[in-house]
Amino acid sequence: MFDLEKIVRENIKRLTPYSSARKEFDGAAQIFLDANENSFGSPLSENYNRYPDPLQTEIKKKIAAMNNVKANEIFIGNGSDEAIDLLFRIFCEPKIDNVLICPPTYGMYEVSAEINDIKVKRANLNEDFQLDSAAIEKAIDENTKLLFICSPNNPTGNAFAKFEISNLAKAFAGLVVVDEAYIHFSREKSLLSEINNFPNLVVLQTFSKAWGLAGLRVGLAFTNKEIIELFNKVKPPYNVSQIVQETILRALENKTNVEKTIGEIIYEREKLIGKLQEVSFVRKIYPTEANFILIKTIDAEKTYKFLLNEKIVVRNRNNVEMCEGCLRITIGTKDENRSLLKAFKKYEVYEKSFIY
Repeated sequence: MFDLEKIVRENIKRLTPYSSARKEFDGAAQIFLDANENSFGSPLSENYNRYPDPLQTEIKKKIAAMNNVKANEIFIGNGSDEAIDLLFRIFCEPKIDNVLICPPTYGMYEVSAEINDIKVKRANLNEDFQLDSAAIEKAIDENTKLLFICSPNNPTGNAFAKFEISNLAKAFAGLVVVDEAYIHFSREKSLLSEINNFPNLVVLQTFSKAWGLAGLRVGLAFTNKEIIELFNKVKPPYNVSQIVQETILRALENKTNVEKTIGEIIYEREKLIGKLQEVSFVRKIYPTEANFILIKTIDAEKTYKFLLNEKIVVRNRNNVEMCEGCLRITIGTKDENRSLLKAFKKYEVYEKSFIY
């Protein structure tokens, strides 16, 4: 059974977080002489001489209303990578605890584990890139604190069924961290509705993909308020800048445009898949519910380098476990996809010139 008290690191329990006076006043203050800011302003026309809201209150209110959750069930960080790192720092004792990943998957789980000196265990996806529940359960031991599941998965593109993840959460005494960076492009429903049913469920989302705000570096974690309090206890006091908070608030007023863009990306995705089926050196196109496609080619290294010469950058996944011969292609604009296909046709001619 999951017991939050048992899996939090002892030093985190004892930690007295940095306290900012901005978290303590009731909103009625007019003169701020607490934080050693430059009271005379900045050289910019905008007023950025004050520190931002440390808890991003207004953004959380809007996100909570949009997703049918409570504001105190949301953490906002400097990309999803901050939330991932905080999970290690809060729950994993260096050199003692371990985490479980399901390769092939997003590389930052392993990078963050190494930075925090945490052992990584693996339960590979099966040959159809689906979760192997039996392998996951077998790999878990008493020191396994986090199970990372990326759905839709990066780099494979497929989503996992909600019931599979729910079953794992029921049986696991640690945290199940479901990374939904690409969920807005998927037919599979988000697990946000389950965070109150499973006290050990953490759902990650981001403004980088569907919202098109990768340059802002804003990630989200949704979970119960007790875990959110731990995030807020450990995070830097001002982890999301004022400029970023203002921009996110403006973006949240344009959800209709975001939904329109998602539809356009999905349309271009299906059209590109159709065209790739006609390309002779593409051996397999994997099912995808993300804004990218994973393809297996006759020679990934050669194809990748040819595309670079054409000034087109895709992701070479040839060296990733179970992705040998594969390239990952982000869905571009109509013109970008047309240029990609044109380069592929050029590569076909190039290859045939060596055969005949």
